[in-house]
Amino acid sequence: MCGIIGYIGYRKASEVLYSGLRTLEYRGYDSAGIATLDGGKISLIKDEGRIEQIHSKHNFFRLAGKIGIGHTRWATHGGVSQKNAHPHTDCKGRFCVVHNGVIENFDELRMSLIAQGHKLSSETDTEVVAHLFEEEAKKTKDASEAFSKAVSKLSGSWSLVAMREGEQAIYVSRNGSPLVLGIGSGEMFCASDIPALLPYTKEVVFLEDGDRAILTKNGYLIVGKDGKRQNRKVHTISWTANMAEKGGYPHFMLKEIAEQEEKMREALACDVSGAIRLLRNRKQLTVVACGTSYYAGLVLKTAMQCWLGLCVDVILGSEFAYMRTGKEKVVLAISQSGETADTLSAVRLAKKSGAKVIAVTNVAGSSLYREADANVMIGAGPEIAVVATKSFTCQVAALLKIALLLSGRKAELARLHALPELIGGVIRRSAEIQKIAKKLSGRRDFFFIGRSFAFPAALEGALKLKEITYLHAEAYAAGELKHGPLSLLEKDVVVLALAPSDGTLPKTISNIEECKARNATLMVLSDSKDALSKSELHFRMPSCDPFAVPILYAIPLQLLSYYMAVGLGRDPDKPRNLAKSVTVE
Repeated sequence: MCGIIGYIGYRKASEVLYSGLRTLEYRGYDSAGIATLDGGKISLIKDEGRIEQIHSKHNFFRLAGKIGIGHTRWATHGGVSQKNAHPHTDCKGRFCVVHNGVIENFDELRMSLIAQGHKLSSETDTEVVAHLFEEEAKKTKDASEAFSKAVSKLSGSWSLVAMREGEQAIYVSRNGSPLVLGIGSGEMFCASDIPALLPYTKEVVFLEDGDRAILTKNGYLIVGKDGKRQNRKVHTISWTANMAEKGGYPHFMLKEIAEQEEKMREALACDVSGAIRLLRNRKQLTVVACGTSYYAGLVLKTAMQCWLGLCVDVILGSEFAYMRTGKEKVVLAISQSGETADTLSAVRLAKKSGAKVIAVTNVAGSSLYREADANVMIGAGPEIAVVATKSFTCQVAALLKIALLLSGRKAELARLHALPELIGGVIRRSAEIQKIAKKLSGRRDFFFIGRSFAFPAALEGALKLKEITYLHAEAYAAGELKHGPLSLLEKDVVVLALAPSDGTLPKTISNIEECKARNATLMVLSDSKDALSKSELHFRMPSCDPFAVPILYAIPLQLLSYYMAVGLGRDPDKPRNLAKSVTVE
């Protein structure tokens, strides 16, 4: 996820763009850049680092002109460097573009452009768009038509904002990544989020997937994916600055839960080719991770062992030094930040023994990213709330993609790509979870149970609840209840049972009955009428493949934790004693 802003009007563009980028920096902060058009010529400044650092070093305000585009980057393709920072230009610097999203066919486009004589200078997927714009402009004098034809060659997700030398216009396109237009008097704006626009206007238009638009200082023209002119509704924003930063949500955690439908698409588009190369024909794999990432690793273990017969050891980063054999050939390390100290320590020990490292992370250019032999970028974008929500589901999606490709399960992979719609359907029923949270208020003890793929989801659900409510919560493989934990069940103890309709269902229903017999309060999440009928508190889940359970069932558990924390007066974004990136051992 990246921050984008564009401006055309009567103000000094570099000042407007700099202000907007500072507001949007939470969307990406490994590099930034601004380009303006002055006297018909494009000038730009970009570098790695935070926006204020770059401004102190280069002074964005020396860029003249009243039209421009800016970008703060959250790297997905290519490391963190000046050459990979946006904006990107064509061969002669006449076409300029910024981008949020993933161009899935960029390898194919890149090779085609090189064959046509283009010289690309970055490692990004974005740069191909500038060169496509250049190539199409050779065929027509109409810049809008050239931009449209360039965009038509893309597959993936994007919000694109572009300029052409000598043209007093900004060209934009949206497909799967957010982009909003701001309407001023004698000026127009575009941005990836509303906060960047609020100092100048509260009149906005939300572009829809497939929309393209042309902005001039006097207004805008929108064309839909059907090629016809569209009149999108103009919205008047009345948020406070604090609310606007959160996109209208009361907390970042709720916003990030809601983003999972969109982010799942980006996660499923991730490049796993390097991981596949290192894992193909292996008989053993070691996974190292901590916390939520460790539970994502357990999902991979279940998939790999069931589908490939691969021996997978999932080891906590903090325990790896005591459990390693020194014979590990491939270590897959999972870390949202790429800076988790325990995971990095494990990786470095493994490398000393000659192991190859696959990093599954959310931050290009992080320490783990640099240590790895192959990287899988999960595409979740920055998480501002301390607790993991979208990063967990995106990690699981990327890991399942690896396992499905290795095992040749094309039909299952296609169904995995259909998950975003199911996720959206669950999120839109959040009011049901809110009612359940109210009914569980006042309870102090919670047990989460599940079998097979549902077990890691139960572990993650318990972790979320304890992290932000400070209540006692723990998880067990459902069959383990009879081996001790049943002694703790009594009236007012809550058991949350994950009971998907798969081969585990009959035994899970038996476990639910055992809990009822001990007078525990039951909440059941299931797509099975039989399982749902066992409890007054229940949430009907959509049917899905067993391997999709950790992703889909995580959503209502995240929402339950959120609503319970808010009901208790806790701050779900900043739970006590916890930090987003744990950089100490």
